[in-house]
Amino acid sequence: MGKIKMITPLVEMDGDEMTRIIWKMIKDELLLPYIDLKTEYYDLGLKHRNETDDQVTVDASNATKKYKVAVKCATITPNAARVEEYDLKQMWKSPNGTIRAMLDGTVFRTPIVVKGIEPNVKSWKKPIAIARHAYGDVYKASEMKVPGPGKAELVFTAEDGTQTRELIHVFDGPGVLQGQHNLIGSIESFAHSCFKYALDTKKDLWFSTKDTISKKYDHTFKDIFAEIYEKEYKSQFEEAGITYFYTLIDDAVARVMKSEGGFIWACKNYDGDVMSDMISSAFGSLAMMTSVLVSPHGYYEYEAAHGTVQRHYYRHLEGKETSTNSVATIFAWTGALRKRGELDNIPELSNFADALEKACIETIESGKMTKDLALITTIKNPTVLNTEQFIKAVKENIKNI
Repeated sequence: MGKIKMITPLVEMDGDEMTRIIWKMIKDELLLPYIDLKTEYYDLGLKHRNETDDQVTVDASNATKKYKVAVKCATITPNAARVEEYDLKQMWKSPNGTIRAMLDGTVFRTPIVVKGIEPNVKSWKKPIAIARHAYGDVYKASEMKVPGPGKAELVFTAEDGTQTRELIHVFDGPGVLQGQHNLIGSIESFAHSCFKYALDTKKDLWFSTKDTISKKYDHTFKDIFAEIYEKEYKSQFEEAGITYFYTLIDDAVARVMKSEGGFIWACKNYDGDVMSDMISSAFGSLAMMTSVLVSPHGYYEYEAAHGTVQRHYYRHLEGKETSTNSVATIFAWTGALRKRGELDNIPELSNFADALEKACIETIESGKMTKDLALITTIKNPTVLNTEQFIKAVKENIKNI
């Protein structure tokens, strides 16, 4: 059989350290033998971001707007130690943050469920996807240390100079202050992304905030979701046989722990940050977690949910064997290829993505896996494979599908 032909390129964003090594292995072993792969390539490795003053990240984001579908390798967000290690011009911002802001997207993270890697929560039978709002709240907060007694106020100055004030607290001693904000347009985009993704995946959507305490801030999120649902999505949800459900976040946590899973849980920025880590750990591993940025404008960017696996990279540079789990990175490629196949009406491409995912899962369920999974599996006497061996084992399984 000839290679599967593509019409429109994917935007390919290469990354850093061990995941960059894995990226090339996946392309060479699992993609190029089967697909006439068309990509528009951007090197988001930290060295190249530094050389281009991070313009490459902006260019990659704009290309995603043009071609609609991107696949991204894990990248370094530098701290002070990385600035010194890579001799950077400055401490560049998170490329994921830049991409999310430019695409106006929501991040959806979903565990990859396989037999033998059992969830810590016994009632969970199906994956739970976390939809995390990617703007504002504590991540855009302004902070201040209060040295001593005094009055703190929230002040808004309109364009015409008029001011609105709200008392925060009268301090009788030292303390701390934090001011958070969000944007109506961003919350609306978050809501649209969540409703559209629920329809795409045919899954129920839950949304939770603390509106009983935060009667203006959190309540605005609740109201916007309710208004958009009633106006634009209710009939589509009913037709698809799925539901939209709102509850307080403490009630949502209790319900989630007793549920079977199989739904999307939409959360504000910080809540989504924490809950996605909780869900991924409870289902097994961040290396077994898909992540897709969905924009209401029709852009999709797929990536692994984990980082660049720095420790394994240093072992690799020393010529030592690594056993790095490549599943989430493989699923980033399959997610992008499937979406490209859907948009371009190339069923062979989508079917190949399904087959590659099935090959990954069957490889693990047959007892062949990387060390991180071997340490937590219920499969007896698993075969521990190194990084390259696992990818080649997956390739062997593709031939059998």
